[in-house]
Amino acid sequence: MVKGKKKSNEPSGRKITLKMAKNALKVTVDGKRRLDLSNMAIATFPKCILKLCDVEELDLSRNLLKKIPDTIDKFVNLRSLDLHSNHLEQVPAAIGRLHNLYSLNLCNNHLTSAGLPHELGLLRNLRVLNLGMNHIETLPPPVAALKELQELGLFNNLLTHLPKCIQNLPKLQRLNVKANPIPPAQSPEVDRIQRVGCLYLVREDCLCTDCLKRCKEEREKLDSRMSAASTLKKSIFAGLITPNSVAQENQAIWR
Repeated sequence: MVKGKKKSNEPSGRKITLKMAKNALKVTVDGKRRLDLSNMAIATFPKCILKLCDVEELDLSRNLLKKIPDTIDKFVNLRSLDLHSNHLEQVPAAIGRLHNLYSLNLCNNHLTSAGLPHELGLLRNLRVLNLGMNHIETLPPPVAALKELQELGLFNNLLTHLPKCIQNLPKLQRLNVKANPIPPAQSPEVDRIQRVGCLYLVREDCLCTDCLKRCKEEREKLDSRMSAASTLKKSIFAGLITPNSVAQENQAIWR
C-alpha cells in the first residue's frame, strides 16, 4: 500500500486564530483601532480576521504572504493598509473598493507593472502610496485619478522614465524615484523631485536587514557631502530643521 504524498505546494507558515488576532488589536493615540499582525511568519491571509473587519488600520507587513484575497474589500473602514516586506506578486482589484483608504504600503514585495490593478485609481482619498523595492516598470494610467495623493514611493524599481500620470497629481509633495534605471537625459526633471525625497528619515529598528544597509550607505554619502559644506552653509540651511521634523513623523511610510 502506497501512502499518499504530501502536497509540496501547500503554504507553510504560522496559523492565526481569532483569539490571537483579538489579542493583537490596539488603539492608536488618535483613537483608531489597529490590528497589528506584522512579523508573525504568516503565509496565508487569515480568514478569521474578517470578523474584525471594522478596524481602521491593518498591518500585515514582514510576513510571507503571496496573495491578498478579494475579501480584503470587507474592511470598509480601513484607512491604513501595510503590506510591506511580503512576497506579493499581484494586488487584487478588490482593493479599489477600500474608499476610505488613506495610506497603502506595498514596499519590498515582488510586484510588477502587471500586478498593479487599474482599480488603484479608485482610491480617491489615498494620500500615501509606497511601491518602492519592487519590479515595476511603469504605473497604470488610472493612478492619475489619485487627486489627493501627497506622497509616492517608487524607489528601487525598474522605471526607465517618470510615468506620465504623475504629472496629473495636483497635491503630490513627495516623490522618491531613487535607484531606478532612468537615463541621464531625464536627470533635470528627476532631480527636481528627488531633492525632496532625500529628506526622509527612517528609524533603524523599523527596517529589515537589506533596507537598513541601503539607508546606512545613503546616509554615509549624505554626511560626507554635508560635512564639506557645513561651515559655509550652516546659516543657509538652518531652515531644514522644520522640514526634517515633519518628515520624521512620516518615517514609517518609507521603511
